[in-house]
Amino acid sequence: MYDLTGFQRDLLYVTAGLDEPHGLALKEELEDYYEKEIHHGRLYPNLDELVDKGLLEKEQADRRTNMYSVTRRGTREIEARRDWEDQYVSDIL
Repeated sequence: MYDLTGFQRDLLYVTAGLDEPHGLALKEELEDYYEKEIHHGRLYPNLDELVDKGLLEKEQADRRTNMYSVTRRGTREIEARRDWEDQYVSDIL
């Protein structure tokens, strides 16, 4: 997880939190959070990199839509990151 960009980490977290994470749904969630447009040229290469790193799996839902899911490794990485964050911010929350 340490080698991910903040955007990639956010993308992984959003994928983990959605019931049907496909590209457009992920894009909309991130646009709401960042309060600006997320271009396809930023979204899909980062999704592909998360797939290449073994953190996400991609499967084709139809000809135009890919669905993404967090792998076991991705879940472990999220949990490890949350544990690390809790060391520093759990007392202030």
